[in-house]
Amino acid sequence: MEFKKNDYKRCTVVKGLGRIDSATSPDLEKVLTDLIPSNKGVVLDMTDIDFVSSAGWWTIIRAQKELKKSNNELVLVGVNENVKDSMDLIGILPYFGLFDSVVDAIGNF
Repeated sequence: MEFKKNDYKRCTVVKGLGRIDSATSPDLEKVLTDLIPSNKGVVLDMTDIDFVSSAGWWTIIRAQKELKKSNNELVLVGVNENVKDSMDLIGILPYFGLFDSVVDAIGNF
């Protein structure tokens, strides 16, 4: 899976397409891990993500934990209902900021 990145003054927007599962989560982990030292927030645009497996969630949670150590955070944009239901089921929904648009998420920083 290919992830597109757009850098802004206080955050970086990462956009993916398709599924985040055991096959694609290593790609996402590399992208997110590379962003942690930048000392910026991260916006994960999930508008075109239709499924996240447990491996994908662990990748996203690890990135969130590392970002919070430096007073930054990872926020999610455009999470569809199926993905939001899986977040609620595993109990991580309150752990992330959720936004409807990339503009609102960028404004959060």
